[in-house]
This record gives sequence, C-alpha cells and structure tokens, in this order.
Amino acid sequence: MKNNKTFKSAISGLSFSENEKIYGKSIHDPILGLIKKEFPDFNDNDCIAVNELNVYRQQYISNYLSTEIGALSAMENSVISSLKQDKSIVSIVEDEEETRNLGQRVADRVADFGGSWTFIISFVVFIAIWIGSNVYILSNKGFDPYPFILLNLILSCVAALQAPVIMMSQNRQEEKDRNRAKKDYMINLKSELEIRMIHDKIDHLIMHQQQELIEIQKVQIEMMNDILDQIKK
Repeated sequence: MKNNKTFKSAISGLSFSENEKIYGKSIHDPILGLIKKEFPDFNDNDCIAVNELNVYRQQYISNYLSTEIGALSAMENSVISSLKQDKSIVSIVEDEEETRNLGQRVADRVADFGGSWTFIISFVVFIAIWIGSNVYILSNKGFDPYPFILLNLILSCVAALQAPVIMMSQNRQEEKDRNRAKKDYMINLKSELEIRMIHDKIDHLIMHQQQELIEIQKVQIEMMNDILDQIKK
C-alpha cells in the first residue's frame, strides 16, 4: 500500500510526498549554506523535498565550476602582469645610459687603440723608420745614433703613460661588470620569488580543488543514494 502522507516544504510551502522529505540536519554543509543564504530562518529541523535539494546541489556544482574558471583567469592575468614587470626591469637594465667624463672617454680610446693590431703595426713601422733613418740614411751620426738612447726614452715614456691609462679603463670596466652582476642578481632574485609565488598559487589551487572535488563527490553520492531510496520505495 502506497504511503499518501505529505509534508510542507520549509522553503517553498508546497506539499510533497513523505518519501521525498529531507531534514536540514541531514543536508551537507555547503548545500545547507546555500539554502540558508536564501532562507536565513531555515534550520536543522526544517524539511525540504529531494527535488528542491537537487536544485541547490546543482547550484553548488555550478558555483564551484564558475569559481575555478575565475581563479584560473586571475592566475593568467597575474602571470601576464608579472611578465610585463619583468620586461620593464630588463629594459631599465639594458637601456640605462652610460655617462662618461672626458678622462674616461680618453682612457677607453687609448685602451682600445693600445690593444689593437693597428697600434702594434704602427709602432713597429715607427721604430723601423727611426732606426733605419739613423743607421742607414744618417750613417749612425743623426739625432739618435746607436744604441738609440732617445728612442729608449720615448718607449719608456709611452709605456709609463700607457699602463695607468689602460688600468683606468680596466677599473671602469670592472665597475661596469659589478653593476651588471648586481642587476643580474636582482633579476634572478625577482624571478625566483615569482616562481615561488606561482608554486604557492598552484599548491593552493590543487589543495582547494581536491577539497572541492571531495565535496562534489559527496553531493553526487547523496544524489545517487536519494535516487536509489526513491526507487526502493
């Protein structure tokens, strides 16, 4: 004999079969939260029908999917913003204008010329002309006869002046290298921090998704149990 007893839903006021009665205390907490959001007076002793409960179950699943899509979009925007910030830092490092005074420019040019084949070949040609002029043209009676004391003096003066100028250029180059190393360190440090931040976000999303998926599985199991109970009745 069929059960003709009915009950009145606490949220809609409609009458349903007693077989569809679900008490508030048996409703899963996330679903109960959605019901109480629309009906604040709903409590554990109130009853609703299975069909009404399924509406809130579907709403809960839909809200979860919407939230996850929004979270992924937020992460994509965060990554894009982070990449833009990285680009700006690299641009600052690469496009930084170099300021040099007159002495530094002269030292750089002297160092560049002194370390080139042009300087070596020119100096060899100069020495050859100097020696040839005094030995062969002037018969070793010219302005600097053998053993070429004046030439040795000139070479010593050139070496004495060229060495500190080249050292000045090398010191400035070392300073530039140190500044570049500091900037590289800043960029690498920022990249490491952003990678850690992304890892934390991914870990948070994974934990959050696992918890939410467990909740959804519980809701689906409850829905299947309700369907089986109705079939048995």
